[in-house]
Amino acid sequence: MQPGHLTRRSLIATSAMASLAMPALIRPARAATAWTRQAYMEAMAKSGRPVDLTEAQFQAIQSRKPAAMKRIESYLKERLGTADPAVMAAFDAVPREYFHYLYDSHRATPGEAYEADPKPWALGYGSALSDYLGQAYMTQVAKPKPGDVTLEIGTGSGFQSSLLSHIVGQAYSIEIIEPLGNAVGKIFAPLGYDNVHSKVGDGYFGWPEVQGGFDIIIITCAAQYVPQDLIKQLKPGGRMLIPIGQPFKRGQFLYVYTKDEEGKVHSRKDVGVFFIPMTGTMMKQPAPKDTKPPA
Repeated sequence: MQPGHLTRRSLIATSAMASLAMPALIRPARAATAWTRQAYMEAMAKSGRPVDLTEAQFQAIQSRKPAAMKRIESYLKERLGTADPAVMAAFDAVPREYFHYLYDSHRATPGEAYEADPKPWALGYGSALSDYLGQAYMTQVAKPKPGDVTLEIGTGSGFQSSLLSHIVGQAYSIEIIEPLGNAVGKIFAPLGYDNVHSKVGDGYFGWPEVQGGFDIIIITCAAQYVPQDLIKQLKPGGRMLIPIGQPFKRGQFLYVYTKDEEGKVHSRKDVGVFFIPMTGTMMKQPAPKDTKPPA
């Protein structure tokens, strides 16, 4: 995620729950492979991030995952009334420990995965891996469906687009920090995530080369206003999630923008959040007229 990636701290649901049964909603074209220590080590090496991890350490990480899944389910039910089975299945499929890495110091940190107190984790270069409850919330609010085309502004760890890739048809992602974007661009292929496409660039301008635009756009950094290029690239019937607020200040809110079939844009204020600011053009260009969100 770009200097601007998600650093919101969510209220955490702690109520006890029944056991979670995961439906088979994984993208059919992707062959399922056993996630073992050997598979993890090989994927890390292929992505240019070799790591040394014992079998005992690997199993300790896996043992924490069921509790994390229950926290996600409980949180979504508390906040949204239900936990979308497709979102839950995607979280179950994506190995979060693979995304814990400090890119500026070339150090894997898989032991941080599935923490009991969900929080953002540093990736280096001023970016962060978002807390998993916040990611689950934003994913479900975005309402991803099979066949959708999505755009993420702020690739960061690559986890958000990897998550979406298990539900949607194609997932695009833009990272503004060049060394981070180049490194993270290598992590998808080793996991077989062939429908994730990433590039280095300024997400302010979106990805206009993608014909037809996007069903979902998720901005994972705090914008001071809504970039009009992103609105233009949102398909009729599409949804855009964007945090809006001043850099490094409280009082930021997540807004949900929708475009109806006639092309009219609607918006609503959702929850309070705290994100690192969106950089690049956003920080240099004054807000155009009529870009203020509703109060």
